[in-house]
Amino acid sequence: MSKSFDVIIAGGGAAGFFTAINIAETNPKLKVAILERGKEVLSKVRISGGGRCNVTHACFIPNDLVKFYPRGEKELKGPFNQFCSGDTIEWFERHGVELKIEDDGRMFPVTDSSQTIIDCFLETSKKLGIQILMGESIQSLYRADSHWKIETNKEVFLADKLVMATGSNPKMWDMLEELGHTIVSPVPSLFTFNIKDSRIKDLMGVSAIATVKVKGTKLEASGPLLITHWGMSGPAILRVSAWGARELFTKNYQFTLQVNWLNDMDADECDEVLKSLKHEHAKKTVSKKSPFDFPNRLWESLVTASGIDIETRWADLTRNQLQALAAQLTNGEFQVNGKSTFKDEFVTAGGVDLKEVNFKTMESKRVEKLYFAGEVLNIDAITGGFNFQNAWTSGFIAAKSIVEEQNI
Repeated sequence: MSKSFDVIIAGGGAAGFFTAINIAETNPKLKVAILERGKEVLSKVRISGGGRCNVTHACFIPNDLVKFYPRGEKELKGPFNQFCSGDTIEWFERHGVELKIEDDGRMFPVTDSSQTIIDCFLETSKKLGIQILMGESIQSLYRADSHWKIETNKEVFLADKLVMATGSNPKMWDMLEELGHTIVSPVPSLFTFNIKDSRIKDLMGVSAIATVKVKGTKLEASGPLLITHWGMSGPAILRVSAWGARELFTKNYQFTLQVNWLNDMDADECDEVLKSLKHEHAKKTVSKKSPFDFPNRLWESLVTASGIDIETRWADLTRNQLQALAAQLTNGEFQVNGKSTFKDEFVTAGGVDLKEVNFKTMESKRVEKLYFAGEVLNIDAITGGFNFQNAWTSGFIAAKSIVEEQNI
């Protein structure tokens, strides 16, 4: 015996719930169900932002917002003009969740708890009569003449429309491929770099504003860099990992990272600064205090790496030592040997080919009455609330077009 719905949403994550709620609020007559393969829903929401849920980012201009998406920049311009970060804030406030902006632009619920978002979604879904069915692992998808037939490990569902909000799920991508979609093969995005190097060996927790480049490529990013016990992390590293997701995959995560600890100062400028310091601080010990805006421990390590004895005074620095120090400061080379996942926020580059989706409606161009929301598509962003914003925007547009088509 099969169960019939107007709309079935595959995937009980952020995009799935947002789509379902927006459908049911706009047209309460529609019978909507969420199918979730796991034992609980919204698990990624729970762990995001260290358990606080980084809901969105305080970037309110669509043309600026798209620049945070290594994949999806061009395609998201139209959607963000329909539903952007400001609309997200308003939507959550309307549903009783107030958000706050932090110094770096990230936005969280004022409660600092992801449970606030989960409760909001679950309570709203319950009020709207959305059926949430867990432990339903989809085994096959079939489009008959007038409806979808969805077989799970437990039962059979029929639906007029199907929304795929299944995230980075290879099994679902395989099924979509069978339906005629092209899947861009997945590779990791947002990861940290494994580096074993004496210069950073005992500096865990030290951070600096730096510019990093992958040698021999165009990959470059600036921002906070954090030294960890396994290598390097922080926004600068994560940006390079996101934009370089495919290129670094082909290198098997073995490459040379060039670090400019002085951010935008080049070697010649640095050389001039060091020469003036040699005169100004002639009697002072070089390694004692960093003359630049980064921690003393890092300065001491780079001084030692330049072949300068720990007791050497500025006046005694040789020309070669000054040049070696300038090179360490502005173009230190570090061998990267592998990667580590960034916290629990695993993000994948890959998914449904964007050319096969109508971004005005989020409907498939290949299969009628099939819609997409969230990371099932080949869209991903850097860390900071941007991946969730894609989930809200794509879910909102899918819901809107489903309701409009239903009303025709």
